[in-house]
Amino acid sequence: MPLYLASLNSGSNGNCYYIGNGPDAVLIDAGISCRETVRRMIRLGLSIRNVKAIFISHEHTDHTRGVEVLSHKYGIPVYITGATWRNSRLNLDPQMIKPFTTGMPVHIGDLRVNPFPKRHDASEPHSFTISADHITAGVFTDIGTACEHVIHHLSQCHAAFLEANYDEQMLERGRYPLYLKRRIRGAEGHLSNDQALDLFNTHRSPWMQLLVLSHLSAVNNHPKLVYDLFSRHAKGTKIVVASRYEETEVFCVEECR
Repeated sequence: MPLYLASLNSGSNGNCYYIGNGPDAVLIDAGISCRETVRRMIRLGLSIRNVKAIFISHEHTDHTRGVEVLSHKYGIPVYITGATWRNSRLNLDPQMIKPFTTGMPVHIGDLRVNPFPKRHDASEPHSFTISADHITAGVFTDIGTACEHVIHHLSQCHAAFLEANYDEQMLERGRYPLYLKRRIRGAEGHLSNDQALDLFNTHRSPWMQLLVLSHLSAVNNHPKLVYDLFSRHAKGTKIVVASRYEETEVFCVEECR
């Protein structure tokens, strides 16, 4: 059975990624409103009733904005670390809170969700891979440095949402104050286009079918710029740029025979 993937929104105004195998699905982060999440899923032909869990990567509001209402309205468990929950100030039903542990897979139906740590300026940040039937997809956003965990898990993926947050020249010449530029560039900030491209070129798996470039800055990047950059190095991998204003299509990823 293939994996189905879609970005429902990607950017500092909200992040939400759908991964499922048909009957079972998870959301990685829920950074847009419940109403907009469901509306976008309906447009894609996806049902919120198939979403069996929401996994929260870290406590920043562009990753958590819609989780309270989604969880309450549809009875969806929220997988979150203790430190992230405490620092998020989310008002969740305690029965819906499901702690997860680094390196301990969580089984959601036939999906296997594997959390791993990353470097970002949050209390206990994690990324995730989701696997089923020998197919693996990963969500790699909000990363300051591509640590060994990110490198290892990216190298296993058939598909990935990968952060390409900023163009270095646009950030340098742009209007952001110096402290914010330093935060973005820092070891716990975000990946630049060039850093993401190096990660893709050096550590992607030989079987990677799909790369969805994600979490682009509205000020310091441009979709065409990053699409053109990665397309020159695609070597058979489908390149897509996720939008901060609308959902992508649903992508189907199957095991190569």
